Amino acid sequence: MKTNTNITDVFFDLDHTLWDFEKNSALAFETIFKMKELAVNMEEFLLFYVPINKEYWERYRKDEISQKELRFGRLKDTFDLMKFTIADDEIVVLSEQYLIYLPTFNHLFDGAVVILDYLKPKYNLHIITNGFAEIQGNKLNNSYITHYFKTITNSEMAGVKKPNPMIFEYALDLAKTQKENSIMIGDCIDADVKGALDAGLDAIFFNESNAPVSENIKQVNHLLDLKKYL
Repeated sequence: MKTNTNITDVFFDLDHTLWDFEKNSALAFETIFKMKELAVNMEEFLLFYVPINKEYWERYRKDEISQKELRFGRLKDTFDLMKFTIADDEIVVLSEQYLIYLPTFNHLFDGAVVILDYLKPKYNLHIITNGFAEIQGNKLNNSYITHYFKTITNSEMAGVKKPNPMIFEYALDLAKTQKENSIMIGDCIDADVKGALDAGLDAIFFNESNAPVSENIKQVNHLLDLKKYL
């Protein structure tokens, strides 16, 4: 089942692939709500926020909304659905606080460090993320995994977001490698997998939730299963 033996460079997405976004995000909100003494029911909040955040990120990825609209809108919509009374300027403050506290939490997916230890002697490892430069850097540093990666490409540097082929071209240039020697691993079928395949790289779908997917897509349900391919 081993993949292309010409592979020299492995590119990872960060959020939802190595870095456990949902767990760390919940902890960040819990912290700021407590700090601000807001009586928010966390279970109800996350029930609304998680799908709304995903939807906002999809719109942001397609350049339908700005970074500012993403940060404010996902919270505004969540509080509106909860019928939780909060002023817009307070939402702005919460959105800023959230971005400060989010990268301070460092939960990784099960097997992340083990698989990075396994891959590092064999391949050049890299990150390609649509996240914001400073925040993603802090996530990597606080999770103690920065040293695994030779290069880190984010959408702010590249000027475009996955699945735009230009971000993959940018990352390949930065890594000084070729697409035929590279593979992308990520949790988003459109941005990471189809984006990479369309750009000429091989790809593996990190399908933690076991979503139905086309048979011709390489996939793993646990990070350690990457050993089957790499």
